[in-house]
Amino acid sequence: MTDFISVNIFADIMGVSRATTEKWIKNGTLTASTKDGVRGFYTKDLVGIPVIDSMLNTKWDQEMQTKPAREYTSIELFAGGGGLALGMEMAGFHHIMLNEFDHSACETLRVNRPNWNVIEGDVHDLDFTQYRGKVDFISGGFPCTAFSYAGERRGFEDARGTLFFELARAVKEIQPKVFMGENVKGLLTHDNGKTLQVIKDVIKDIGYTLVEPEVLKAILYQVPQKRERLILVAIRNDLADKVDFHFPEPYSRVLTLRDALYKGILYNCDVPTSEGQKYPQRKKEIMEMVPEGGNWRDLPEDIQREYLKGSISQDGGKTGIARRLSMDEPALTLTCAPAMKQTERCHPYETRPLTVREYARIQTFPDDWKFMGRLDSQYKQIGNAVPVNLAYAIGRSLIRLFNDIDKIENKY
Repeated sequence: MTDFISVNIFADIMGVSRATTEKWIKNGTLTASTKDGVRGFYTKDLVGIPVIDSMLNTKWDQEMQTKPAREYTSIELFAGGGGLALGMEMAGFHHIMLNEFDHSACETLRVNRPNWNVIEGDVHDLDFTQYRGKVDFISGGFPCTAFSYAGERRGFEDARGTLFFELARAVKEIQPKVFMGENVKGLLTHDNGKTLQVIKDVIKDIGYTLVEPEVLKAILYQVPQKRERLILVAIRNDLADKVDFHFPEPYSRVLTLRDALYKGILYNCDVPTSEGQKYPQRKKEIMEMVPEGGNWRDLPEDIQREYLKGSISQDGGKTGIARRLSMDEPALTLTCAPAMKQTERCHPYETRPLTVREYARIQTFPDDWKFMGRLDSQYKQIGNAVPVNLAYAIGRSLIRLFNDIDKIENKY
């Protein structure tokens, strides 16, 4: 781990605001220092904080050696542009089917992996019974929608009409040993917690034991982006009490936008040139005024009023508006479009939105992973993806779980 962490990166690791971190410094909870003009903390002064200790004593390198004891088969639903599927493949899973509704995303999967069995179409129309007993693992990043919740827990039937129901239906029809769902952090509190409760009820109803869900911060898993994903892992009841699932150990340091765009730990060359969206002339003139790491608050007051119009008086920080990224911090969570006013993702040095390949690198896709479809579709596929390195880390944890299951079943 590096011997010095900036205040901003420390706040990201802890999942708190910079203001909270500054409060800890002010009340003496933390001791801040300055190195090369940057305010932050020496690592030795942070020993005892659990997440820092886990980074200092990580088993990341040991976990990187994980290999499957045999070929573990998998199915992925809602596959999108392939971030989760690629990470799982890197970990050692063999995909026998992937389903995706969006045509351009299916073309992306096909052009990159001609050997993958990509089924394009509505998941509601799929019959999963043909795969019963033939698939070890099912995964899917199901879109989060409200559930009908009448107060009477009906288990499986409570989820009918949602896309989680289709993931649960696939699990019920196939009976894999393990399945995983991933979603946004907001699922924890969605509909006052009712949505997650229905999901837990459904998982129990179909014969699986849910591991205590965790929200994983992508920055802890070699991803240069402040993205958080809720991970749900469930083990079939006949196996659940015989094995333990352990979430992945963190990487030893936090990677930044510089790591994404230039040759280094993640890539062996600088980011390739590629197409990208452009700013209209007036917007470009305004964005030119925003410093690296800044946003609309750094604009002159008259320009603020011009740019924000009526929303200037609305509550909320609006920190994504006119936002220019910082080269030496992780990128903000990528959205489906880098030039939307509310979620601006401007290059740190050049006054333009991030390009497709810059977007892809921040999500840790390899440079040879092509995205198909129109430009807006390519951004959407990348923005919606699970970061590849995060998926790879989770995949290694799952492979270790399957190796343990294999030992039990084969008694060796």
